[in-house]
Amino acid sequence: MPSPTPADLYLRPLRADDADTAAVLAAFTADPDGMSRQGPVQDAQSARAYVEHLAGNAALEATAVCDAHGLAGLVTVQRDETNLSGWVAYWMHPRLRGTGATGLAVATVADRALTDGGLGRLELGHRANNPASGGVARRAGFTPEGTQRGYFLIDGVRHDVHLWGRLAEDPPSGVEPLPLRG
Repeated sequence: MPSPTPADLYLRPLRADDADTAAVLAAFTADPDGMSRQGPVQDAQSARAYVEHLAGNAALEATAVCDAHGLAGLVTVQRDETNLSGWVAYWMHPRLRGTGATGLAVATVADRALTDGGLGRLELGHRANNPASGGVARRAGFTPEGTQRGYFLIDGVRHDVHLWGRLAEDPPSGVEPLPLRG
């Protein structure tokens, strides 16, 4: 599949009615281990509860990644207003994994959060055994900051996490931003 371009993808705020799409469930069931940190989504009811929770969380900026098929992914920034920082998380529908779509979306959201969003620092962490997420972080302009040993506990097993950071004064990602629609 060719890499997506900004003409193929766009961003918009996550809406409660996104809970009715099968894309959320497909993303979680395609990679249950990788998605376990995002939330407990196992069926249509839990997918609906997951989206409704995110869409209704005032401290979370939840940005839907969309294509011609509708909802294709999600990028969130959990805001820490005290420190003017945020924690970035994301997922992508299986049909777009490996295409560069995730890097484009995360870069666009990060660039906006550090300019128009008023944040001074963003953080992103991923399991050490997930190099694809390292590629997303790199494409989005994040700098590696170290490894947190045994940081994530998943199904009773501790996993090392690579931590990345990006400051407002760091250079922008350099990617063509995806358009933002209402």
